[in-house]
Amino acid sequence: QLQAFGGGLVQAGGFLRLSCATSGHSFSRYAIGWFRQAPGKEREVVAAIHRGGGTYYADSVKGRFTISRDNGKKMVYLQMNSLKSEDAAVYSCAAKDVILSGTLPTRADEYVYWGQGTQVTVSS
Repeated sequence: QLQAFGGGLVQAGGFLRLSCATSGHSFSRYAIGWFRQAPGKEREVVAAIHRGGGTYYADSVKGRFTISRDNGKKMVYLQMNSLKSEDAAVYSCAAKDVILSGTLPTRADEYVYWGQGTQVTVSS
């Protein structure tokens, strides 16, 4: 199971750190992805991190967002800096069991386990 939290209201230019908490014994085998969906828009990938540590970022967040993981705590974080109004959305985390030499999944339909999202609101 996964649970995303840490969302809230922030001014444009501000920052937030989202957390994705997981349970179970398989966390170290997971790739974790962060996705977001704004009203009237399709869900899109924001960032993803492989079990081996490799990362992926959507072009829209490169240089502003950082994804990281703590295998001991079974947590994944999304540090979001320089937030823009267009970053406002419901953010969700998802997991997929991957082999160490496998590619990092970046599409929503590749992920198996999903948690409830957390709302991020950016005021201008």
